[in-house]
Amino acid sequence: MSTDKKNLVIVESPAKAKTLAKILGSDYRLEASMGHVRDLPKSSLGVDVEKDFKPKYSILSDKRKTITMLKKAASEASMVYLATDPDREGEAIAWHLTQITGLEPKLYKRVVFHEITAPAIEQAFKKPRNLDLNLINAQLSRRVLDRLVGYKVSPILWKKVQKGLSAGRVQSVAVRIIVDRENEIDSFQPKEYWVIEVMLAKQPPHKNPQFKATLTGTPATAKLEVSSKEQAEDIKQELEKADYRVLQVKVKSAKRQPAPPFITSTLQQEASRRFRFSAKQTMVLAQQLYEGLALGKEGNTGLITYMRTDSTHVSHQSIEETRSYIAANFGEGFLPARARVFSTAVKGAQEAHEAIRPTSTERTPESVKAHLNANQYKLYQLIWQRMVASQMAAATFENTTVEIEAKAPSKNRYLLRSYSSANVFQGFLALYSEAKDEEDEESAPALPPLEKNEELDMKSLSADQRFTKPPSRYTEATLIKELEQKGIGRPSTYAPTISTIMDREYIVKEKMQLKPTALGTLVNSFLVEYFPEVVEVEFTANMEDRLDKVASGDAVWSEVVADFYAPLSEKLEFAEQKAQRMKPPAQPTNEVCPKCGEPLVIKIGRFGKYLSHDEYPEPNSKECKYTSSYQLKIGVKCPECNQGEIVEKWNSKKKHAFYGCSRYPECKLATNFKPVPKPCPECGGLMSQYRIKWVRCTKCSHKEKYEE
Repeated sequence: MSTDKKNLVIVESPAKAKTLAKILGSDYRLEASMGHVRDLPKSSLGVDVEKDFKPKYSILSDKRKTITMLKKAASEASMVYLATDPDREGEAIAWHLTQITGLEPKLYKRVVFHEITAPAIEQAFKKPRNLDLNLINAQLSRRVLDRLVGYKVSPILWKKVQKGLSAGRVQSVAVRIIVDRENEIDSFQPKEYWVIEVMLAKQPPHKNPQFKATLTGTPATAKLEVSSKEQAEDIKQELEKADYRVLQVKVKSAKRQPAPPFITSTLQQEASRRFRFSAKQTMVLAQQLYEGLALGKEGNTGLITYMRTDSTHVSHQSIEETRSYIAANFGEGFLPARARVFSTAVKGAQEAHEAIRPTSTERTPESVKAHLNANQYKLYQLIWQRMVASQMAAATFENTTVEIEAKAPSKNRYLLRSYSSANVFQGFLALYSEAKDEEDEESAPALPPLEKNEELDMKSLSADQRFTKPPSRYTEATLIKELEQKGIGRPSTYAPTISTIMDREYIVKEKMQLKPTALGTLVNSFLVEYFPEVVEVEFTANMEDRLDKVASGDAVWSEVVADFYAPLSEKLEFAEQKAQRMKPPAQPTNEVCPKCGEPLVIKIGRFGKYLSHDEYPEPNSKECKYTSSYQLKIGVKCPECNQGEIVEKWNSKKKHAFYGCSRYPECKLATNFKPVPKPCPECGGLMSQYRIKWVRCTKCSHKEKYEE
């Protein structure tokens, strides 16, 4: 080759190529593979189970022109640098590129970087390496396992349950977790309990505000359970006539430490809680921030480090830059004496070398806001704030607990407790605090100054009946947390796993909560009975561990696959012979067919719910094939036309429910949030749910708590 030929750098996307080109300069030619260029064939298994599970790859049909271009570019280059993403998937893409271009090993090098900045790129190109066969085999083994499950189990689902169904190795476990939680909720038996609260105040001449104390026990028993109205009334009568005094006052100083910088799972969880972003949406936005966006005169610039990672490690240079920013912008008091170093707590963490952080702390969200769209800005600001907060001083709280004795005329004594927490130093909370999965209770006002043995006046008393609640359904955030804690999947799999089971309509999202459909429950029941290993959480977690050993070179990929496939093949044969056909889910209705007069049921199809005969699509005795769309009335009158009713509808493209007028298209009212029967108390407008236990008006800004 002549020495005047340019070096070729191959990446996955044009955006990444554009950002790299700005850094590398004119000596390098940048081209994009547009992701994977070949894969296992769609029309066949593509795995030789008799010959060590050897894969048979085929070129993706939409990549033929790209491959022709890359082959030509590679033949004209003096050296080819494979700069795909720094994880197993990226390593596999790099290997496939060498196979389709036919390059000799001496003519290509692998470069790896976790941020697209000039120093990181310069360092990567100074130290190129060979392809890592262990990482390639780790990706290959996962791909083969997923293909074996999908192509071997899915056809049995078609025969025994319903045509068009499919099974997946990680996805099926996620569905089982959601179904198991739903079963817990269905079988939950609520227990009655009563909360007794007393409003107290200091005795005159003090004019301190009243404060609330809650009954907790008696001197003999630290805990007192009030489980009936009769018991509550008896205690209430005694407390109404009791004398109250302070037993003790405990004041403790407590520090709250900041959370570590984001990893893939925590970023997806926080974006879900704060912005209602799906895991898939979060990863698309993060990919854009990582690959680079045009920042005016600065040109295409990578804003964050690589977004598929389970490591909380941060480079020394980034920590020092962040600490300098904190000192300059918040003051030395907000800077801890030593830099924080976070240890990774995720099982099997090895996807990448750094947490998700801004490539430069000095590049504040406000400085780039004009160049980002609204969602890009939200996510960048979140990542930036989390990183800066992680190096800030702890927040300090003064927690006060007051124990109060109530002595009734009957000589019975009761213990009450009051608590308050005051933030005396903001620390990292001046910039950022984590969102919570559940709504926080309203914070109690500060307590007045109280002393031991001080007597108090009772102002009012309440006894409220309550019931224990079942566990909450999973949200995307809590499901990702559960998958991570149980060792199911890896950073690159969380978003596609959730997206896949929603696309297959095994689960639906209602008010941010994930609920199994009747179809998802049926498929899960079939898999649990006939393919228990496929949906067993512990088995799948152990398999992930073995796949990680392939990546580290401590296991042979074909042997790992063989150990999985041997019992699976036995289960396949058993299910083929023994499994009875399971009837697809159908929900009875009071409606009858307008053609034949037979009862109609609700079924779930590709485009949502529909009405049909129980035997459809197999003809019933009268061979009637009547079907119609199904609309679920929710008991709310349409406020626009005052004639129709609000009904639940299904957006088949976006895979979620929405709500509109039953008189569409005459009335075009539509909303993504479920309306409630209660009108707005301020303007009379339509109220709809927008968060768990909260509703807001669709016309004015009124919001309030609401129990359905």
